[in-house]
Amino acid sequence: MLASRRNFLMGAAALSAAVVTPETVRAMTAMQAAADWSLATADLEADVAPRAMRLVHGRAPAGLEGALFRNGPGKFRRPGGSATHWFDGDGLMRAFRVRDGQARLEARFADTPKRRWESEIDAVVTPGFGTPGDSRARIGSPNDANSANTAVMAAGDEVWALWEGGSPLAMDASDLSTKRFVTLRDDLKGMPFQAHPRYDPDGTIWNIGLWGDRMIVWRLNTDRSLHTAEVVTLPRASYMHDFTASARHLVIVLQPWVFDHRGMPYATQFAWRPEMGTQVMVIDKADLSRTRIFELPGFSYFHLGDAWEDTSGTIRFDVAAGKDVNFAVEGARVMVEGRGTVPGEPATLSLVTLHADGRAEMVSSGVAAEFPKSDPRRAGLARRRTVHVAGERGGRPLPTGLAVQDWETGRSDAFLFGEDMIMEEANWVPKPGRSDEADAWLVAPAINLREGVTELHAFEAGRVADGPMASWRADVALPAGFHGVWAG
Repeated sequence: MLASRRNFLMGAAALSAAVVTPETVRAMTAMQAAADWSLATADLEADVAPRAMRLVHGRAPAGLEGALFRNGPGKFRRPGGSATHWFDGDGLMRAFRVRDGQARLEARFADTPKRRWESEIDAVVTPGFGTPGDSRARIGSPNDANSANTAVMAAGDEVWALWEGGSPLAMDASDLSTKRFVTLRDDLKGMPFQAHPRYDPDGTIWNIGLWGDRMIVWRLNTDRSLHTAEVVTLPRASYMHDFTASARHLVIVLQPWVFDHRGMPYATQFAWRPEMGTQVMVIDKADLSRTRIFELPGFSYFHLGDAWEDTSGTIRFDVAAGKDVNFAVEGARVMVEGRGTVPGEPATLSLVTLHADGRAEMVSSGVAAEFPKSDPRRAGLARRRTVHVAGERGGRPLPTGLAVQDWETGRSDAFLFGEDMIMEEANWVPKPGRSDEADAWLVAPAINLREGVTELHAFEAGRVADGPMASWRADVALPAGFHGVWAG
C-alpha cells in the first residue's frame, strides 16, 4: 500500500501551455482588479506573534474560557511557482485564546518538509489537490507532500494538524510550535488519516483514510493512542473528504465523483458521474465486516453533520449537498487567483434518513449552507440542531453569516453581517454545568473586509438572529481557514 501511495504522489503531470487570443487578453484585462473577497486567500508572509484582540462589540459571556484552534492554508504564492488551488496552501495553525473576557490571537505555519523545501527554493513545486507541481518536488514518502492545512484534533497538550493523505502533525498547544508527525503504529507510518474524526460519547475516536476502493478505519482511545486499525473494501472509489458516525455505526457517503484515471493534480483523477447516484455504506462499529448499502440520487458534498439513530434502527444525518463539483474543480482555483467570478452554486443543507427496511431519502431545507457542526455533547446521539455558515450565493463564494437549523421545527435561526464580512466555521462551546443544546455559545472567526482585519464572534446558540454577544478585533488579517476545535 505504501508503495502505491508514493507512486501516486510522485506522478505529477506537466503544465500545459495556453494559447493567448485577443479575446483572452480582453478577458484578462477586465479581471485585473482584485475581487472584494480576495483577502480570504491573501498570502501571510510570516507567523503572527501573540497579540491582544480589542473588544469592539457587546460583552464577553461569563464562563467562556478556552481556546479555539483553527487550521487552513496561509500561503499560496512564491516567485518560482505557486499553488493554484485553495486546498493546497501551506498549513497555518491559529489560536484564539479567550480568558477573563479578553481574547488573544496567534498563528504559526506548520513546519512541514514540504514547506521547508519550498521555502528554500522559493517555489511551490509539490503536487496537491489542484496544483500540478513539477519535477523539483521532493517526495519519498506521503508526508513529504503533507501540507497539514485542513483541520485540527485536540490531543492533550498538543494539537494535531490534519490533512487528507498523510499523518497528523503534532504541534504544541501552548505556542503552536511544530513537534513531529504522529505515527500511531510503526507499520502504519504515513498512512492517510483524514480531516474529520468522529467521537463516541465515551471519548473513543474514529477516523478513516482512503486509497482508491480501500479504506483504513482508525479507532483511537481517549488518550489518542491506537486501539485498532482495519482495512475495509468500498463498493467504489470516489472522492471523500468527510464521513460521519452514530453511536453504533460508521456512515460512509460515496458521491458519484468517482476514480477515472491516475494523474496529477489529485482532483483530475475523478470524473463526475451523477447518473451513478450516491451510495451510503453503513458499517457496524462492533464488526466492520457487517455492512449495508443505501441508494440516493446523485449529489456532491464536502461536509456531513453527526449522525444519530433511533430505537427502530433508522439513521439520520445532515449534509451540505451540492449539484456538481464545479467549485471543487474550478471555483477553488479562481479563489486563489483572487479575481473573476467563482463558478458553482452554494451547497444546501439537507437531512438524509436511512430507514431500517433499506429505504433512503433526502429532504432539503432550502437553506444555503456549509461547515455543518453540532453540539459535541451529543456526538453520535439524538439531536435537533445544526450550526452552519450562511449567506453564500453564486458568484461570491464565501458566507456572510451564521445560522442554526432546528430539524424538529424546520426553523432556521440566522444572522447575516452583510457583504463586508466573510464568516468562517463556528464551533459549539457548551456552557459550564448545562446540558441542553441551546445552552451553548457558538464561537467563530470572520474577516472584516471593510476594516481589513480578522475578528472573533461569540453567539448564543439559541438566539443567533440576535447577532453576536461579543466581537473582538485583531490588528491583522488572516486568510480564511477551514476547520477548528474548541479546547476548554
